[in-house]
Order: sequence, then C-alpha cells, then structure tokens
Amino acid sequence: MSTRSNRLLLGLALAGLLIESIVSHPALATDKVSLFKVITAKDEIIIGLTDDQLSSFEAKNAGGVAKHLVQKGTLTAWQYGVRKAEAGALEQAPLRQVGLLSNDALRVEPYTTPLKIVPLPDMTGQ
Repeated sequence: MSTRSNRLLLGLALAGLLIESIVSHPALATDKVSLFKVITAKDEIIIGLTDDQLSSFEAKNAGGVAKHLVQKGTLTAWQYGVRKAEAGALEQAPLRQVGLLSNDALRVEPYTTPLKIVPLPDMTGQ
C-alpha cells in the first residue's frame, strides 16, 4: 500500500472513533449536570442541576443554590440516585422531579461521585 492509502485509512479510522465517542457519550454533547446534596433535619437528597439552571443563580456553586432556595422559597430539581446501566456498570441517574422548600433545607453542599452522571431527560417533547 502507498503512504497516501495508509494516511487515508488512518484518517477514516480516527474519524470513526471520534464519531463513536460523540454518539456513545451524549452527556458530553448536552448540558453538564452538577450534583448537590441537600441536607434536611430528617434526611438528605442528591439533586442534579444543569449549567443552564445554575446560570440563573447568583453563583454556580452550592452557595448559589442555597441562596436561590432561600430567596425564592422553593426549587424544583431532579433527584438523582445510583442505578445499574444496561451494560451492568453503576451510574448516577435522574429518578424523579422533586420540589424543595427553603425552610426544610439546612445545608446544600457539592456532591462528587466516581460514577458516570446521566444527563437529565429531554423534557421539550412533552
């Protein structure tokens, strides 16, 4: 094979890998989800907020979420929990939408996980 043919094959292979990476990891192409732990007197809950949601807060961190909750009195967010993906790996995934009340929340803190974070469902089609 000529050098040109080898370069063409290498270029096609790299393009295929790039396309597979974009298709198999849609979370990279959509809004990033940040997780927060909301602690109350009774329990704690993990919520996920997109960058778009966080951009409406004064700060894009736990303090900004807490301040928004106090100022507005309520916050609707997605509750996250651990589940098994189809391939068997564990992942953080949205479970249900929940409403938070400012008088119940004692503390908001960032939540980190080594697991893959599943993006929020697309609600535009509903």
